[in-house]
Amino acid sequence: MEAYTDFADVYDTFMDETPYEEWCEFLVGILGEYKVPKGLVLDLGCGTGTLTEMLSKEGYDMIGVDNSEQMLAIAMEKREISGENILYLLQDMREFELYGTVGAVISVCDSLNYLLEEEDLVQTFRLVNNYLDPKGIFIFDFNTVYKYQEVIGDSTIAENREDCSFIWENYYHEEEEINEYDLTIFVKEEDERFRKFEENHYQRGYRLAQMKQSLKKAGMEFVKAIDADTHEAVTETSERIYCIAREQGK
Repeated sequence: MEAYTDFADVYDTFMDETPYEEWCEFLVGILGEYKVPKGLVLDLGCGTGTLTEMLSKEGYDMIGVDNSEQMLAIAMEKREISGENILYLLQDMREFELYGTVGAVISVCDSLNYLLEEEDLVQTFRLVNNYLDPKGIFIFDFNTVYKYQEVIGDSTIAENREDCSFIWENYYHEEEEINEYDLTIFVKEEDERFRKFEENHYQRGYRLAQMKQSLKKAGMEFVKAIDADTHEAVTETSERIYCIAREQGK
């Protein structure tokens, strides 16, 4: 089943405790540290555009790419309200095309975990390298094998809100290192009745060594890895990791 269709309408509701402001501050700090000018920046897997909007308000000329038409529709509604000058493109990250190069590419909130094959990772990284300015910076995060295997795999999460509720069932497939999660969502309609819909998502856990190898195959330079929760060195129990890579020739 295609992901982020009906779920797009309630995505922001269930993500309202996500620390987007902290993420934005961290990303702006990294972009500053690596002297990325306040020019074009690509948000790869931008979803409903919350972080894209924040970075635009920080002075970056933002482009957002996502392969969910429904998620981008919400992002464009936000753009209409805010007046931010953001270009949104409906594209698969494995095949995305830009009109020119950008100073940096970001991809956060586990977007890359939706790539289930390492060949897809390499292909995406090749495109990132191709569309980055010389020595441009790529910042991305990913959920680790440890997180899916030991923390959320084979667990059920449920949350009840006034106008919507969800049941999130996780099934971890150890051999493939893929986490399947089945979402059942109930949304209150105007007539006060609840509409039920379901979505099925698959995410693959990765190890830092796999990311380094994929970057190398794509021709990129690995620069640094950071535990996304502590902002310290990566450990065996890191659940989400930030990676910083650099363009290294086309």
